[in-house]
This record gives sequence, structure tokens and C-alpha cells, in this order.
Amino acid sequence: MTVKTKTRLALVPQYMRKFQCIGPSCEDSCCVGWRVNIDEATYRKYQDVDHAELQTDLDKYVTRNRSNPSPANYAKIKMKGGGACPFLDGEKLCGIQKNLGESYLSNTCSQYPRSNNMTNGQWERSATVSCPEIARLALLNPEPMEFDQIEEDAEARFAANKELHTGDVKYLNKPQRFFWELRIFTIQVLQHRAFSLSSRLILLGLFYQKVQEKAQAGEVQKIPELIEEFMVMLFQESVKSQLDEVPVQTALQMKLAKEIVDQRFASGVNSSRYMEVITHFLHGIQYTKETPVEQIAQRYAEAYQDHYAPFMAEHEYILENYLVNYVYKNMFPFTGSKELFDAYVMMVIHYSMIKLLLIGNAGYHQGLDTDRVMLVIQSFAKTIEHSDAYLKKMEKLLKENGYTTMAYMSILIKN
Repeated sequence: MTVKTKTRLALVPQYMRKFQCIGPSCEDSCCVGWRVNIDEATYRKYQDVDHAELQTDLDKYVTRNRSNPSPANYAKIKMKGGGACPFLDGEKLCGIQKNLGESYLSNTCSQYPRSNNMTNGQWERSATVSCPEIARLALLNPEPMEFDQIEEDAEARFAANKELHTGDVKYLNKPQRFFWELRIFTIQVLQHRAFSLSSRLILLGLFYQKVQEKAQAGEVQKIPELIEEFMVMLFQESVKSQLDEVPVQTALQMKLAKEIVDQRFASGVNSSRYMEVITHFLHGIQYTKETPVEQIAQRYAEAYQDHYAPFMAEHEYILENYLVNYVYKNMFPFTGSKELFDAYVMMVIHYSMIKLLLIGNAGYHQGLDTDRVMLVIQSFAKTIEHSDAYLKKMEKLLKENGYTTMAYMSILIKN
């Protein structure tokens, strides 16, 4: 008699159904270049490991978090010089998994690059483009990203990054009640290719500005009405024309975006791939501290016009896919920011930083190809998206400098 395996439903982007880790063949190790948190359950298991060599290394390199520990962030792995995990062997394989089995991996290590959320009791799977293979699968499909409901093993090991129950009584008069409506509308706008991607982003900003106003006025019940109003705009030629006419301010855009990039660069970067991207960006616009910003802006504009724009005219879907994946993976607009518009601002920051780096790299290489674009986006995601401390710092700095307005967002978006 065959025992039927219990299953459950999960929502996934279609690229997840094709993903398999390529292991040692990967051009960038997921065991190098960042902090690895250890959950409490895994930490306890490490205390009872019966493996002499591994136990010595576990005692040496796995240390408790003394500052604000939580069950999910109970300990950490102390990385070796160059940011490599001490348990990575000469074949680029994990010594813990090889000697003890997958069940001894922490939640972080067992799930990467997957991201797991739960909405109204249903699991949602996606993945981060900091994994090169995911970046290729998720971003290089010219068709709009689609999502499937699949059956999976109900006993599969997953930990939810975020969880939201829209029907919870505490959300009765909160925007969270309309999470699905907001998510679907956001993705529809991002995939509305009758508009340029910059126009789509500006329209979304205007929308979330209005949503924020409704929320502050205690009028969240009007959100569906607002969505209908903006959906109509997507099919009005006059709206398209107005968005196309938003002025370009190249010098200020480059100055703002460069300040944002510098904040992360000053914090230290372990990734040699991201260092290459930054170096090529700087050389691509011939940036020096002594050069007047007007001259740098001119070279930035030339790199955009001559080398970035021709490629993106045929491949804008790459950045569209990045944004759609960002929205889905992070449960946008409920990403952790206090205000809905702040969540929009952070999405624009990610987009504008990638665009800035791509323009500089296009200038350096006298053009772009998909390999270079994947390198830029993947190394950016690995360095930026996984640095909560940096993202929180950026949010604070932007607010303190008065940059979290639609006017500044338009400057960052429009070229």
C-alpha cells in the first residue's frame, strides 16, 4: 500500500519551477561575502554535534548574537578573511552539509536563495537575484513574469520571512486589508508596456502618494476606488504624454544616485564582483573628486544616450522583471517601512542605483550585453539587498535630507 504524501498549495513565480542550484559551477559563491545568521534551533543542534573536527570549528566560528538576539537571529557565523565561510571546502561545498547532512544547515543556508512568505495562510515562494542562476531565470525572460499555484510537500522545511493575514481585525481600518488589490495593481502597472518603465514608476509614485493621504485621513476604504481611478489612467494617451514630458535633470540625478552608492561603498564591500562593477562605473563616467559635477554629468548623459539606451530599448523587460520580483518577494508595499510611500521610495532607490551602475558600465564597455547586466544586478543585490543595516541607514538619511518626495523620486527615475 502506497502512503500518499501530504501536500499543500504554494504560489510561485514561474521561474522557480526551473531553478536548480548549479553548485560548484556557479560564478559567485553564496558562501562568501556576507553575514550568515544562525537560528536558535540550529545553534542548539550544533552544541551536540559528535564530529571532532567539525565541533572544533563550530565552537570557534559560530558565536551568539549578544545584541537584540531573536529565535531567527540567535547566532552568526564568523567569516574568515575575504568574507568566506569557514565551513566552505576546497570543492566549494559546505562541510556541514557534507558531513552532517542538510538537516544541520541553518534556515538561512538551507533556504537561500529562496524567500518564503505567507499570506492569508498560503505559502508564497520566490527567490533573490543575488543568486546568479536565479537572476538569469527571473530577469532574462522577455515575457511578463507570471505566477503559478503549485502543490508541494506539506512537510517541507520552510521559515516565513514575512506573514500577513489581511482579514485580521487589527487591519480593519488599515491599508493591509487591501494588500492583494495593491499588489495586483502594482504589478499590472509595472508590466504595462504601453508606457516606458520610467513613466510606470512615476505613475506608481503618484498613486502611492494618494494612498498614503487616504491612510493618514482614515479613509482606507477608498483604496479600491483609487485603484480604479488609476487603472483608467493607464489607457489614456493624455496621461502617457504628461508622464513622458516629466523633465530630465541629469546632473542632479547623478549627484543624488552617486551619494546613495557612496554610502554603501564607504561601509566596506566584500564582493570582488561588486567592486568590479563600481570601478567600471567610475571609469565609465570618468569620475574623479576634482572634476566639476557638470562635466561628469555630461559624460554620464553621453554614456546613457550612446551605450545604455540602445540596449535598454530592446531589453527594458530585464528591469521590469527585477521590479516585479522585488514587489512580490518583499510583499510590497508592506516591506517594513513605516509609511507606504517610504516603501515606494526604497523600491525607487534600488532601481535608480542599478540604473546608475548600468549607465556607468555601459560607458566603460562601450555598450551592454546580458552577461554584464546580470553581473551588475546580481552583485548589487548581494551587496545591497541583504544589508538591512545599510537600507535602514539610507531610509533615515533620505528623510533627514528631505529627499523622500515625489519630486526627488522623479529625478532619480527619469533619464
